[in-house]
Amino acid sequence: MHNMILILDCGSQYTQLIARRVRELNIYCEIHPFTDTHRMDANVKGVIISGSPASVRDANAPQLDLSDIRGKYPLLGVCYGAQYLAKAEGGKVEASETREFGRANLQSIDQKSGLFKNMEIGSQVWMSHGDRIEKLPSGFVVVAQTDNSPIAAIAHPGRRLFGLQF
Repeated sequence: MHNMILILDCGSQYTQLIARRVRELNIYCEIHPFTDTHRMDANVKGVIISGSPASVRDANAPQLDLSDIRGKYPLLGVCYGAQYLAKAEGGKVEASETREFGRANLQSIDQKSGLFKNMEIGSQVWMSHGDRIEKLPSGFVVVAQTDNSPIAAIAHPGRRLFGLQF
């Protein structure tokens, strides 16, 4: 079996694009439903939680069991995944005053986080969300900002937990 990245699909319209980008880096990945965390084994080298059309604040939003992942594998949350991770770790997610959909530019990035190698301030990203992380969980730091999202990316490097709003 190959070393792989496991993508947990929460219903995002961008899940296939995320997988394609991972594969373009010559990394094997598989997409599984967000409820399918039991496949964690020695072949998994990291996990990505995709976005979702749902809000983490909704009672019927996708709920993930991260107990087999947290602390064992690097974990990257994308959009809903970042918000879910922030909320699950004790942060606060609220409705945005302005829904973001479309281009945004990074106004600040933390190169030490390891997420933004070869990226520069001003790099264009794509936003698609109506909620935003308002309060960081304990131990997390902001590693990127845009004009509209002061918490556009987060990291807890010691625990290998990362989240991107884009």
